[in-house]
This record gives sequence, structure tokens and C-alpha cells, in this order.
Amino acid sequence: MEWLLPAFISAIAASLVVTRLVLNELKRRSILDLPNRRSSHQRPTPKGGGIAVVTVIAMCWAVPALNSSISAALLIGALLLAFLSWIDDLKTVKITVRLWAQFAAVALGLFFLDNEGYLLQGMAPKWADRILAALVWVWFINLFNFMDGIDGIASIETIVISFGLAILSITSPSLAPEPWLSLSILAVSIGFLKSNWPPAKLFLGDVGSIPLGYILGGLLLLVAMRGAWQVALILPIYFLLDSTITLVRRLLKFKPIWRAHKEHFYQQAVSAGKSHAEVTTAVAILGIILVGLAHLPFGQPFLPIIAATTLTVGVMMWMVK
Repeated sequence: MEWLLPAFISAIAASLVVTRLVLNELKRRSILDLPNRRSSHQRPTPKGGGIAVVTVIAMCWAVPALNSSISAALLIGALLLAFLSWIDDLKTVKITVRLWAQFAAVALGLFFLDNEGYLLQGMAPKWADRILAALVWVWFINLFNFMDGIDGIASIETIVISFGLAILSITSPSLAPEPWLSLSILAVSIGFLKSNWPPAKLFLGDVGSIPLGYILGGLLLLVAMRGAWQVALILPIYFLLDSTITLVRRLLKFKPIWRAHKEHFYQQAVSAGKSHAEVTTAVAILGIILVGLAHLPFGQPFLPIIAATTLTVGVMMWMVK
């Protein structure tokens, strides 16, 4: 395992270099996210930075994918979704096409996760467990995309989740994905954050947020199926609560949930006058605490979940205060 540290540093460096190259190319081609009434940014900003993120992750996962069917499935699914999402970044792809592609990628991932256990820990028939897992995974892909709405927030969430999973690979290796999978995502996200931190010089775009949601969702499902379901729930709990509560609100008002809007808690915070940096920093601090709560002794899983939920709701209330 001596190679992990130099590989981690190399992945950060590769992410910095490839991100810069992609940023320059996007500027040259004038591929920009133009502000509109639903936007939280004020100036045209290059979008498509996810190309750099997915490229470097693919480089980092090339060898693991040769030795692990799960890694290969997640990488193939992510690359396919990245290709379709890049088209969607340039010109709109129908929501039905995007959902069919996501379900196909999820089906591929679940096929290779089949022997890892059950999401509901055996409390439901296998067919029901797998249907629920597919729905949860597709929802996670989309909520991750929904939450990529202000500078740095999706990058910070990626860092929080991947860091939490990396710690799990040390404390409970039998429950975690192999360490390099989480560490490589962490390294790539750190490198990308330099350009994505407020004020952002570069946005992920769907080409980044959709594949990241797919990969992180798959790794969290793997952890949950192996028994560490509280870790899989706590690490992304801010994104889960913000997006789900906002979705329910929109459904109750008969609003289309797939259309862009500014009703998420973090968006309301920015609309109320808080800066992107303030909100993203709050999410980062919350994330550090969540990582700690996620790794409290597994004998008392509900106490950390209650604490994580309470803290997260508190941060969300601060956002709309």
C-alpha cells in the first residue's frame, strides 16, 4: 500500500493539469453557462469541467477496472453517462432518454453488485430489494445533479463522501470499496476544486455531476449492501435532505420536478444574500462533522443518524434564515 500516497499526489496533480487544459479549451470554444433568472451565478462561466474530472478518474481506475468487475461496471456506466450528459450540456436531450440511460447504467452496476448483499439487509425479497436499490441509485444520480447549483458545492460533497469512504476502508475494510477507488475520487475532486471554488472559473456541467452521482451512488450502495448502511446514509445526508424536501415541496405545488429552479435551500441562501463561499463553506464544515458521525461505533447506528439529521436541518434552517 506504499504506492497510495504518491499515487494520490499524482492524481491531484493530474487533475490540476487536465482541468486547466479543459478550461482553456472551453474558453476557446466559448462553451459557457449563461446566467438566467434561474441561475445563481452572475456572469458567463465555462461549463463542462466534468470532462476533466471523468477523464482523470478513468485514468486512475484503469488498472482497478482490469481486476474488479465492480470497478469496471462503474467506470463503463460513468463514461456512457458522461457522453450522453455532454450532449445534453451542448443541446438538450429529452428527459426520457436521460432516464433510460441512467436506468441502463444502474442495471449494469447492480448486476455486478449482485453478490454484495441487500440494501434492506434481507428484510425484503431480493426482487423488491433490487428494484428499490435501482430507484434509490437513479434518484441519487439526479439529486446530485440538482444540487450542483452554486460554486464549489458539488465538489465539496464529492470530497466529503469520498473522504468518508476512504476512512471506512481503513477502519472496516471488509465493508468498504478498495481504498484507491475512494482516494482517487478524493484527489481528483481536490484538484478540480481549485477552479470550482467561489468565484468559480469553471462549472462541472452535467458531464461531471451525472457521472459523479452515478459513481458515488454505486459506492454508497456497495457500502450499504455490505452492512454499513448508516455510513452510506450519513455521508450524503445534506444532499439527500435538501433535494428530497425540495422535490416534495414542488410535487405538492404541482410543479415539474425536472425543470431548473431556485428553490433548494442552498439556492434560497444565495438569493437571500449569503455568498457562494459562505454557503459552500457551511456545507464543508457540516461534511467534516458528518464524516465523524458516520464512523461512530456501529453498535448504536441510530444515534449518529439522529445527530446528523438534526445538524443538517439546523444548517438548512440557517440557509433560509
